[in-house]
Amino acid sequence: MSTQTLAIIVLLGSFLLMVLMRFPIAFSVGISSVLCLLVQGQSLATMCQYMVKGISSFSLMAVPFFITMGVLMGTGGISDKLIALADSIVGWMTGGMAMVNIVASYFFGGISGSAAADTASIGSIMIPMMVDQGYDDDFSTAVTITSSCEGLLVPPSHNMVIYAMSAGGVSVGALFLAGYIPGALLAVSLMVGSYIISKKRNYPKGDKFSIKRLGKQFLTSFWALAAVVIVVIGVVAGVFTATESAAIAVIYSLIVSVYIYKGLNWKGVWYALDKCIDTLSIVLILISTSAVFGFCLTRLHVPDMASKAILGVSSNPYVIAILIDVILLFLGCIMDMAPIILIATPILLPIATSIGINPIQFGIIMVLNCGIGLLTPPVGAVLFIGSAVGHCKMEKVVKATLPFYLCMLVTLLLVTFIPGIAMFLPNLLSK
Repeated sequence: MSTQTLAIIVLLGSFLLMVLMRFPIAFSVGISSVLCLLVQGQSLATMCQYMVKGISSFSLMAVPFFITMGVLMGTGGISDKLIALADSIVGWMTGGMAMVNIVASYFFGGISGSAAADTASIGSIMIPMMVDQGYDDDFSTAVTITSSCEGLLVPPSHNMVIYAMSAGGVSVGALFLAGYIPGALLAVSLMVGSYIISKKRNYPKGDKFSIKRLGKQFLTSFWALAAVVIVVIGVVAGVFTATESAAIAVIYSLIVSVYIYKGLNWKGVWYALDKCIDTLSIVLILISTSAVFGFCLTRLHVPDMASKAILGVSSNPYVIAILIDVILLFLGCIMDMAPIILIATPILLPIATSIGINPIQFGIIMVLNCGIGLLTPPVGAVLFIGSAVGHCKMEKVVKATLPFYLCMLVTLLLVTFIPGIAMFLPNLLSK
């Protein structure tokens, strides 16, 4: 057995073994990389160099800023206002509270950029409210966790920044624009599923639609929604970079949360920043260790091998695209979102581009696949959070989520095979 073959077996085998043993993912990535380097006779100084190189990126600085913005806005009383705005738009429909939940997640996702934050914030308000109005607790939780994935697609999403860094040379502004229509399509598909179930179970309608009420709630929510406008328009128009826009968004969200909505005091701000540090430490350690893992994969020519193996299955681009989706969905069942993006992008992106998928479109495909993975056992973080917030057994929630998995898979296939869904806005505004 050659040294290269042995190194590949050690790298991938030890990584999968530690993932199955439920090691923290950053440790799994880091330890497997160390073992691989030792097998190859490489100096461990190489690991330190690539860990530092992995986080020495100006564009990567946007990630902590966007996470901080999301935490500040999420704990600053924004959720109530966005729920009220969503209620004024779609609350009049059959299963109105489910529709409100879905639309509120679309709005809130544009602020938090995190499915976990969306589930914890919106879910803690909406799930008890829905149960009080006669909705089943498992249905309420299922709607909450599936709609939270809209926030991964709607900008500003820090996962898109991580993908742009991993893909190399992909425009963050174009990725932000590309997420709007797929996010809206996901919301519509979940609303259709909710409507069918609501009709079948005779869930109640809300108050009648009122233009006056809509206008009032829009004015109340304006300051929250403006944060997204500042970030996206600023980046797309070239006024500032993604990192600069993220820094401005943090200052803006601090002012809105403390002085306009007054949902946070300065003690609450320090608590929010403490939460940010906890999250950031995990993300940055993961990014640094993934840089070493990526170096090992490249040195061992694993991406080339994977490309030949996948292309050897079929030459049909539709079959290859479905196979890529299946691989990402499988990875989502055993890994969290950020490591999938960091590890799988260098391997799968060249395959995707070889069959005509634009790197921007592939970014949306990857994020949506990973979002579905957040809802699937055994590692689905959002599934666990939703079960805890909704005080509902995970098995019961999974069963209630099955129809919504179908809605999400339909959206995924549409985004995969109809490039215009993701590429319409980037192409329109690049002219």
